[in-house]
Amino acid sequence: MNKQLLDHFYDREIECPICKMKFTTKKVRTSAIRVIKRDEDFCPYYKSENPLFYNVFVCPNCGYAALESTFSKINELEKEKIVKFITSRWKQRSYGKERNLEEAIQVYKLALICYQVSKSKYINIGKVCLRLAWFYRYMNDEREKEFLKFTIDAFQNAYTKERLDKEEYNEVVILYLLGELNRRVGNYKEAIKWFDKALSNPDIKKKRHIEIRAREQWRLAREEYNNKKNLQIERSNENDFSKH
Repeated sequence: MNKQLLDHFYDREIECPICKMKFTTKKVRTSAIRVIKRDEDFCPYYKSENPLFYNVFVCPNCGYAALESTFSKINELEKEKIVKFITSRWKQRSYGKERNLEEAIQVYKLALICYQVSKSKYINIGKVCLRLAWFYRYMNDEREKEFLKFTIDAFQNAYTKERLDKEEYNEVVILYLLGELNRRVGNYKEAIKWFDKALSNPDIKKKRHIEIRAREQWRLAREEYNNKKNLQIERSNENDFSKH
């Protein structure tokens, strides 16, 4: 790896909250992050290094993996579940070097398993599933839709069962994403419902960029829904005609 590329990274020392082992993991310097564009569900595209690849920390000793924002926020009951279901089966390996797309998918799947066995918040499960969907999108892989559906399920549970006011993905963002993700998997009627909920939420006025996107994507979902309905009517008419 050339020096210029090495300068994009720095080493961060972490202490595992479960086994107390100290390990280092790579992070991308803020100065090296260049966003080219974002999709309507906020999926980012970067000019060089993708910082999302490094947002999951993995303990090489016990196998505990989680998003950086929640890695140290784990209670005793959750620790016991990780030790019982993850550490007991873990073969020691490190993800502390530079990561490619396949390795990023591996560490996010490790985090997803840890969140599932420790009964973590739905919002955390949803964030991991959404990023996995993005990673598969980078590859033009059909598994993107599978993980978008997992995200929808997790975010719906988060919306109905969890407090989101202190989350990075607050209620307005979740409502908008439920609209956009449903639209992307072809659930246009559901998409319209969630966009309506987002636009009628009073807090959306504090997030002008979300309001603009929600209105644009609501119109698009409406158009796609009408097109789908018209196509179904045409096919029904053709079937009726062929019977005579």
